[in-house]
Amino acid sequence: MAGLLTLLLSSVMLSQQAAAPAVSGVEGARLADVHVLEGTLYHVQGIALDKDYVWVTSVDAANKRGYVHQFVRATYRFERRVNVSDGALFHPGGISVTGNSIWVPVAEYRPNSSAVLLELDKQTLEVKRRILVKDHLGCVAVMPDGGLIAGNWGSRRFYVFDRKGKQTRVIDNPSPNQYQDIKFVDGMLVASGNLTKTTGAIDWYAWPSMKLIRSVQAGVTDKGRLYTAEAMALEGNDLYLLPEDGPSRLFHFVLEEGTR
Repeated sequence: MAGLLTLLLSSVMLSQQAAAPAVSGVEGARLADVHVLEGTLYHVQGIALDKDYVWVTSVDAANKRGYVHQFVRATYRFERRVNVSDGALFHPGGISVTGNSIWVPVAEYRPNSSAVLLELDKQTLEVKRRILVKDHLGCVAVMPDGGLIAGNWGSRRFYVFDRKGKQTRVIDNPSPNQYQDIKFVDGMLVASGNLTKTTGAIDWYAWPSMKLIRSVQAGVTDKGRLYTAEAMALEGNDLYLLPEDGPSRLFHFVLEEGTR
């Protein structure tokens, strides 16, 4: 009888372990702080920061509208937003900031469709340039030479553009990770995405070889939302994740030395 009870208890423990996510936060990182972004956000897609502001993209699918929202970084208070949708193109994705520009992909809300890469002026949020692409684009990063790399639906392919907007290369994603937001940091491509509904990862790739240098796993928030489900930004060892739709919480992690 004692042996049967032990066996039953062991089975319950194993079942509980299997049901729990492998990582409760972000591997090799500590949660430094959490901030609520004040203002209306819809389905969050991407995030970018500079010393003064936080920019977030979100899509209002019900009304077929896509927005870039601007928040004051010191207070996380909403300041303004701009509608970046154009007809069937209303799904903004992961974004990147460089100099006085914000790069935003805006696509049809379906795979294998079409998109436009918008260059917005940081001060006015007006469009400075458009690059049309014959595929859905869900994220974009600015390369060290000023060119662009953009991932399609689930980032199964990456499209590379030179500074003039000419497509120069197409790269198949070597990972099953479905990247949602990408950035260039210290000359490497950093990509954040999901593997399952409860497991994700942030990956560092050498450029231009696309050799995987490092990968850290991510779990879910206290509300069950995968940390790497949507928006990601990285400043040195400071990792910012915005996984939840409005009202949205910005999670600030600090990566341990050696994690990057």
